[in-house]
Amino acid sequence: MWEVGTPGVVQLPSGRLVRGRGLRRPLPPGPAPTFGLYLLGKPPPTVDWASRWIRWPDFWLPSDRDDARAALHEAWERAAGERVEVACGGGRGRTGTALARIAVLDGVPPAEAVAWIRAHYDRHAVETPWQKRYARTPPD
Repeated sequence: MWEVGTPGVVQLPSGRLVRGRGLRRPLPPGPAPTFGLYLLGKPPPTVDWASRWIRWPDFWLPSDRDDARAALHEAWERAAGERVEVACGGGRGRTGTALARIAVLDGVPPAEAVAWIRAHYDRHAVETPWQKRYARTPPD
């Protein structure tokens, strides 16, 4: 598991830990993820752990909402016992939006998701109005 208090690590209400980060920065010190969810407009770089890619252009929303829903749910499930990281280029907009959606899966009320992830991850997370709407969408 990740260590609580490590930069980028978010403790969800259930106690699950998920790390958010920007891929333009070096891999943080410490243990490697066991699963990564990468939110990019093009395929991510190859990593040495299990991973999944959501096609998600910068400042926009996932290209395939059904695939994104399944991937976010997989990340949430894996976080129960694995080191899960969620990452985009800068680590704020797409990553914050995805983390907010994962927080909703974990029990954060959808209307509070953006404020919750800004308080627990990055005060600039979830950058665009459409990302805010998407983050507040109740799970299916």
